[in-house]
Amino acid sequence: MFETIINFFEEIDPVIGALLATTFTWLITALGASFVFFFKEMKRSVLDGMLGFTGGVMVAASFWSLLAPAIEMSTGDGFAKVLPSAIGFGLGALFLFGLDKFLPHLHINFKPSESEGVQTNLHRTILLVLAITLHNIPEGLAVGVLFGGVAAGIPEASIAGAVVLAIGIGIQNFPEGIAVSMPLRRQGLSRKKSFYYGQLSAIVEPIAGVVGALAVSFFTPVLPYALAFAAGAMIFVVVEEVIPETQQDKYTDIATLGFMGGFIVMMTLDVALG
Repeated sequence: MFETIINFFEEIDPVIGALLATTFTWLITALGASFVFFFKEMKRSVLDGMLGFTGGVMVAASFWSLLAPAIEMSTGDGFAKVLPSAIGFGLGALFLFGLDKFLPHLHINFKPSESEGVQTNLHRTILLVLAITLHNIPEGLAVGVLFGGVAAGIPEASIAGAVVLAIGIGIQNFPEGIAVSMPLRRQGLSRKKSFYYGQLSAIVEPIAGVVGALAVSFFTPVLPYALAFAAGAMIFVVVEEVIPETQQDKYTDIATLGFMGGFIVMMTLDVALG
């Protein structure tokens, strides 16, 4: 099955591949959000465990799928070899830092008074969706950058690695879709609106994926920087957004175990299949 998927992506343009792969991750988010049609509530412990799982996948993907290949494909030795990755990683974190300070948003488990970004009168629902959208920008970018590396003919960038990363992000997007739609339903939104906003949070992934793929395919030398950039953005999201969201209640141990499980799943996928 996996070989069939790889063969399919090898026969199409990598930029189209990036679009299809990130559309897949968006649809998995929508699948998770669709649970709101069957359940009105979900235990807080389950939601925290899901968010922890999401963080674990993102951290593992940042190293195994992004940073390690970025370092490997860099030329030189010692500091010269790691410098592009260090610069890209820092820029990625600063990029998300800027978005975090500018874009108005509210984390899932936080009170309305704890919203971040510029002051706004936007409804709490929109602020929640914008918070999850922040999570998804670096995820789509990461997949797109890997496909862009394939388009540019970089030996270290492979279709298999890009597909594995998309699968891993898709896996963590499923509970993320649930974690967005369920709180919205609990606030009194209809099932349709809760689903709509839940899936909408991931629509940015295909956009970021195509942008990442085009950027790298046209500017091949930036690939190590771009991979590390996506990694830095993802790690920033985990530390600044995901982990604090799981620490607001008494289920921190469950969230931690979820994080460990997510890390193991993504590491296994990348090493075994990538």
